[in-house]
Amino acid sequence: MTGRLIAGATLALLTAGAAAAQDGSINITTYGGAFGEALNESLVKPFTQQTGIGATMVDNADPPAKLKAEVEAGNVTSAVYDVEQSDVIALCDEGLIEPIDPAILQPGADGSAPADDYLPQALHECATAIMVWSTVIAYDTTAFPDAAPASVADFFDLEKFPGRRGIIKRPKYALEFALLGDGVAPDQVYEVLLTPEGVDRAFAKLDTIKDQVVWWDAGAQAPQLLADKEVSMTLAYNGRIFDAIIGEGKPFAFVWDGANLDMDYWVVPRGAPDRDLAMQFIAYASNPQRQADLSKYIAYGPPRKSAAAGVGTYKDGTTEMRPYLPTTPENAEKALVNDAGFWADHGAELTERFNGWLAG
Repeated sequence: MTGRLIAGATLALLTAGAAAAQDGSINITTYGGAFGEALNESLVKPFTQQTGIGATMVDNADPPAKLKAEVEAGNVTSAVYDVEQSDVIALCDEGLIEPIDPAILQPGADGSAPADDYLPQALHECATAIMVWSTVIAYDTTAFPDAAPASVADFFDLEKFPGRRGIIKRPKYALEFALLGDGVAPDQVYEVLLTPEGVDRAFAKLDTIKDQVVWWDAGAQAPQLLADKEVSMTLAYNGRIFDAIIGEGKPFAFVWDGANLDMDYWVVPRGAPDRDLAMQFIAYASNPQRQADLSKYIAYGPPRKSAAAGVGTYKDGTTEMRPYLPTTPENAEKALVNDAGFWADHGAELTERFNGWLAG
């Protein structure tokens, strides 16, 4: 479909929604925190202003689990959910989310078709990407006045860089990070993890610091652990740390080496209330400039190529955002791109082993 036809179809969808949904409203479930606030300012409020469709943000620590439970119970409370890439595959395979017609998505800023403008893996038959984020090393600069950590290896070096470490309490991100810390190249991590020896190697590396690890579950915990000085370094979502640095003035910094790039996606649960309104929201959120506007409020990169040029400063009007985005080439240079297919296939078995390892 040409860009002009796509634009026409999308405009018709949004116009129809504005005319028909003055009394309509939807709930949108996200992981909340700084990201939820950024979505509210850059997308949700403008969407309501333009279409007349009310939209309420709902925070949840585990949206995929909430979605699955609600669909299976036949009591879906949100029309749109924010989920991670590996969850998209699993939810779609289980028939728990609706297909999304790519014809509703808006064309690129240059008129290109969505399929050509979205980054690889950003479009799925049941989902469209919201943004690109990363799990990175964050540290308290006051803990290391003489020499700052600069690599994954430094994270595992308790002698040179003393202090407890924070790590997400799940095998995804933790196991890849462990292999990077053991010298595996980013483009070989999943090949190694596919072998029993590779899994053993990852757990062995985590064993070297296990007694110094504080495990966290929700994204807001990582910056709080740093702020409370419970850890000197932690894995963290880059947007959360950016918000702490710029928004709260915390003495934190990033290490981009070993960053794990991932995407969040919009999905619509099967049996969602006001499914048509949900699709109108997703169509609106596909606009390249709207995606660029998200970076005005949080340090996540847009999933569309043509949106990159629209990225400017933070909401303070002075902080240039490109240096803080995981999609900026120099930041992504040493990153690992998360393999959602791997986790869809092996997540259950690795989670079982990870939980057993934690208990042991």
